[in-house]
Parts: sequence; C-alpha cells; structure tokens
Amino acid sequence: MRVGLTGGIGSGKSTVAAMFARKGAVVVDADEIARRIVEPGSPVLARLAEEFGADIVQADGCLNRGLLAERAFVNERNTRHLNEITHPAIRELAESELADGERTGAVVIYEMPLLVETGQVSLVDQVVVVDVAEATQIERAVARGLTDDDVRARMARQASRAERLAAADHVITNDEPLDRTQSQVDVLWAEWMRS
Repeated sequence: MRVGLTGGIGSGKSTVAAMFARKGAVVVDADEIARRIVEPGSPVLARLAEEFGADIVQADGCLNRGLLAERAFVNERNTRHLNEITHPAIRELAESELADGERTGAVVIYEMPLLVETGQVSLVDQVVVVDVAEATQIERAVARGLTDDDVRARMARQASRAERLAAADHVITNDEPLDRTQSQVDVLWAEWMRS
C-alpha cells in the first residue's frame, strides 16, 4: 500500500514519517529526492541556474538553497517556475522508489509536502495529512531558522489547510505532546495491518 504523507511547513511530517518507519514502513522522502536532483552538475541544477541566476550555484558547484528560496518564493510566477523545473524530476524518482518499496511488501510512505498542490495524490492509495494550527507552523519553522516573512510567503504558495484536509483520508493532529501523535500513528498502523 502506498500512503501519501503531507502537511504544511512546520507541521511535523518528518516526525510522523519517522514514527511510521519505526513500525516498519518504507519512507520515500520527496525533500531528500529534491536534494539529490540538484547535485552538482545535474541537469535540474543547470535549469535552475538559467531561470534564477547563475549565482545560485556556488563556487563548489553546490546549490545555494537560501538564495534560490529568496528568488523562488518572492512571487507566484517564480514559485511556479521552480515547481515546473523540479517536480517532474522529483516525481520520476519518487515513482521508481515507491515501486521499489512496494516490492518489499511494506507499507510505503511518500512524504511529500506538496502532494496536493502538484497532483501527486494520484501516486498513492491513501492520503494522511499531518495537521497543526497555522500559528504552530510559523513558530516551528521560525525556530528552524526561517524568518516569519519567509514562512508566511511559503505558506501562501502552498495549498491551504482546508485544501489539504479536504484531500485527506486520515488526519494526524500534531499540536499536542508527541505521545498523542504516536498514539494516532499506532491506531492508523493497526488499521492498515488489518486490511
């Protein structure tokens, strides 16, 4: 079974994905794939440099993620161009890794922040949304080093909380202590093991 795991910035998707991994799920992480597709010399990195400026590639050939983010999230047009360049490559690798995970017979979790926005819901059998209040999203993302303005700009470019929840087959609330989040994961895992 393929499960799409999504949620807004700062919702705790990675925390929940790790909980499922400890249960035995195979996790395919779209953010990790996104890092791989922009490795030095990659065609995706070259296209990003063409679109957002050659200076987003540092002297060592690596992507300057901060500079790319400043330029990509400044307006809807730039965000759309970023997604048009990166998401087909992410999807291609994700499809391959999801198929590999399925061959093991495990539950495969596709941790994808933009699952709803990019139409990748079609890749999975069920959608799990990790949900928190927007104020909590901002607080957590700022604690990780982003600015309040950057977090709000990113949130404005993502599906709304209501849109994500409308796509959900299951919702895990992650506003409370982690033991409550773990309890929700345990219940959902038990349900999947019965089916």
